[in-house]
Amino acid sequence: MSLILFLFIGLVAGWLANTLYKGTGSGLLMNLLLGVLGSVIGRMIFKLLGLNSSNLVGSIVMATVGALAVLWLYNRYFSK
Repeated sequence: MSLILFLFIGLVAGWLANTLYKGTGSGLLMNLLLGVLGSVIGRMIFKLLGLNSSNLVGSIVMATVGALAVLWLYNRYFSK
């Protein structure tokens, strides 16, 4: 996967997670950055479960799950 595609998927996942997550909100930019981190975490979570994605939609779903987890952790421990 190219770096540009990886960043695009992470940004889309961050935006989706920001839309789906009803936390206190940490700003769109921070949520997008957490989405990029979440795409890495999501891939690890799905790999532990024995799941893999073979297309763009699957990668976005996987990254969004990771981004939701990262946003939840961020809002739980670092948000005001």
